[in-house]
Amino acid sequence: MSLNAARYAGLTAVAILCVGPLLWQVSTSLKGNGVDIYSSPPQLLPEKPTLSAYSKVADIVPIWHYAMNSLLVAVAVVCTNVIGATCAGYALAKMDFRGKKLAFAVFLTAMLVPGEVVLIAKYMLALSMGINNSLLGVILPSAVSALNVLLMRNAMSGIPNELEEAGIIDGANAWQRFRRIAVPSVRGTIAVVAIFAFVGSWDNFLWPLIVLSDQSQYTLTVGLNYLQGTFVKDPRIIAAGTVIAILPLVVFFFALQRYFFRGVGEGAVKG
Repeated sequence: MSLNAARYAGLTAVAILCVGPLLWQVSTSLKGNGVDIYSSPPQLLPEKPTLSAYSKVADIVPIWHYAMNSLLVAVAVVCTNVIGATCAGYALAKMDFRGKKLAFAVFLTAMLVPGEVVLIAKYMLALSMGINNSLLGVILPSAVSALNVLLMRNAMSGIPNELEEAGIIDGANAWQRFRRIAVPSVRGTIAVVAIFAFVGSWDNFLWPLIVLSDQSQYTLTVGLNYLQGTFVKDPRIIAAGTVIAILPLVVFFFALQRYFFRGVGEGAVKG
């Protein structure tokens, strides 16, 4: 076997492991009640696909209301992470100020602290601020991620200093250099930050479960938990709910994938 053939075989195996469970969930959600989902050998393509499981999901829980709550949280988290991480990354990479090294060390330390360690502290803070049991309480702890700040800082560090110096010579202030030089240069990393923020917010389960008690405020991940607890004997409905929850992630990634692979430094260097 040639080296290329071995590489393709390895990639195919990894693709099957990654995509296989998703395909199986889609297949299960499309099978009717009369179809044995545990048949041997497994049947991936149902003979008579049906969407009845999807309609039952909407009858059991207000899934579209939960999805809208998750969408509002995800959009807010994406906006705050993109704006906050981009500004902080530029400041850490291109600006000189007192305490810069300390601020960088704080972000590094924040990455090393497991989220579960500060759950009680976050809840007590949300309770004291009066934002528990609200979507704002879900959004704020994820408003700016330390990982995203470090990603933007590394991306900004890759921008040639000559571009910054040229902007200074032309009379551009810090905000103009940030907006016209830095941001166009890191569009690829901004897409990465947006995807990470959206996926992390959309998939977040533990924190919304802790901070929310009103069912009308539930996000999709928390709301779908009722499918598994009440209708555990019907995996078709659970699979349908899972597919509904995954679909926005797939759409969001494919919408940004062309920016995702562009890399750092393309905008200002080309322009």
